[in-house]
Amino acid sequence: MIEVSLLTVALAGLALTVLVERFLQPRPALHRPLSCWALHAGVWCVGLGLLYALTGRALFSGVNLLLVWLLIVLVSNSKYHSLREPFVCADFEYFSDAVKFPRLYLPFFGYAKAAGLALGFVIYLWAGLSFEAPGSRWAALLPGLLGLGLLRLGHRHQVPSFDAEADVRRWGLAASLWRYFWAARQPVDRAALGSPFAPPAPAAAPAAALPDIVSIQSESFFDVRSLWPGVRGEVLGEYDRLVGQSLAHGKLQVAAWGANTVRTEFAYLTGIEAEHLGVHRFNPYRVLARQGLPSIAARLKAQGYRTVCIHPYAGSFYGRDKVLPALGFDEFIDVSSFFEAQKAGPFIGDCAVAEKIRGLLNAQGRQQPLFIHAITMENHGPLHLESVTDSELPAWFDRPLQPGMQDLAAYLRHIANADRMLGMLRETLQVHGREALLCFFGDHVPILPQVYQAVGAPAGDTDYLIWSNRRQPGSQAQPLRVEALSSALLDQASGTPRAASQSNAAGVV
Repeated sequence: MIEVSLLTVALAGLALTVLVERFLQPRPALHRPLSCWALHAGVWCVGLGLLYALTGRALFSGVNLLLVWLLIVLVSNSKYHSLREPFVCADFEYFSDAVKFPRLYLPFFGYAKAAGLALGFVIYLWAGLSFEAPGSRWAALLPGLLGLGLLRLGHRHQVPSFDAEADVRRWGLAASLWRYFWAARQPVDRAALGSPFAPPAPAAAPAAALPDIVSIQSESFFDVRSLWPGVRGEVLGEYDRLVGQSLAHGKLQVAAWGANTVRTEFAYLTGIEAEHLGVHRFNPYRVLARQGLPSIAARLKAQGYRTVCIHPYAGSFYGRDKVLPALGFDEFIDVSSFFEAQKAGPFIGDCAVAEKIRGLLNAQGRQQPLFIHAITMENHGPLHLESVTDSELPAWFDRPLQPGMQDLAAYLRHIANADRMLGMLRETLQVHGREALLCFFGDHVPILPQVYQAVGAPAGDTDYLIWSNRRQPGSQAQPLRVEALSSALLDQASGTPRAASQSNAAGVV
């Protein structure tokens, strides 16, 4: 049996946490406020004290805590590489999601890396418990109380900017996580969030005169033809047709890059700018939206609409089964309403979503106007797990792919299906018995790191259009922020679109 001093572990481990943090991307400054170092040391001491109180083994506790810190740094680096954002406090929830929905997370971290860490941790647990002699658990009081004092000292200073990269650079990871954790527990003045859908709502027309409204939040959609000239123009032929007949279209500044769909989703549904959300901008569905907020769905429901949301994935993902009813949807249709045969790749296909929308619109005897919001899933990554044969490539490309661009082919396969979905909806709405509007937009650009390394990364804007089956005057491209899109859609539905400077009050891209 080996015996190691708790003081030695505390000091050596604290030094190693600083060393491990030097591998973080973006790299935090060593010259940071003393309050931040107090928080860093305080988190380490409290964590060490708790583990030692449970195990009585100093080295075992210290190495365990250091491994957790290393894991957070590795996950943060993977996230920063894919999404251009470091690890934030809200991301701790994704550790459990990675167990429930491993395909959405583990490939970006690396299956081999995850398996290696898991195996190494199991071996370490056995060795630590077998070969280290336990000591008095009362010794845990010293690091625990010291850590609590340091946390109290560091807690009283600095307000986050909620620019995650800037806060990590100037404060370090531990201090940023601590301050974001406590910011998430502060009360929110909902009246100050600035939703354009807050009461009172304008008077509604008679139900028979209200148009049906369909909005599609298309997973990872943007006009990929701007990324590389070898993409065939006809890949988005239906999209081009609708743009040519649209009431409004253009570039859309969205609330996320590469992932975090619910940021764009929340901004579209509520019209609330991220700048008003504070720490909740990172995952507004975790706490804020579950308590209910004004939204386009709630506004239309008050005007007599039946409001339906379709998302062909597990309803519990991001808590949508609780959030969407709180935001004003009468019905939430998740993956349980689809079939295995409707998959296009690993997820339910866009054309299956179009069929579901068609069925709702054409329901026999329906009198109530409909608002349908669909959140597609087909084009969700990781795309590098999918394979494409050489025989498929000419349908999407007019020249050979450059090295490193293989994942673009998988993306184009799904984008082509998104375009087919638009064609199906256009055909359905053109023969529809009442006026209907279609809003289509991308939630964020896709994660294609190797492709971007080969041809350059997009700015992050996606694309949107608003189309009517009765009015097709054509429009000039107008950039828009996503939180202004739902208001622009309702303006078009009422037949009184505001000037571009008004409808884009949230800011021009």
